[in-house]
Amino acid sequence: MNAPARRLYRARKDRVLAGVCGGFGKYFHLDPVLFRIFWACFALFSAGIGAGLVYLIFWIATPEEPGS
Repeated sequence: MNAPARRLYRARKDRVLAGVCGGFGKYFHLDPVLFRIFWACFALFSAGIGAGLVYLIFWIATPEEPGS
């Protein structure tokens, strides 16, 4: 029996900016706040440019969660 493949989506309901961290939270079954804290720390220690660019890439490349 094959389990259905998990897909990474941007969250529709659990979002602050674009739903990227909410989507990571659902995908890894963790609280999205952990991912938001990670992004904030990454932005602080990388002068913001690297974190912003990576977040923008995830925002563009990750489809939005299906449904309404």
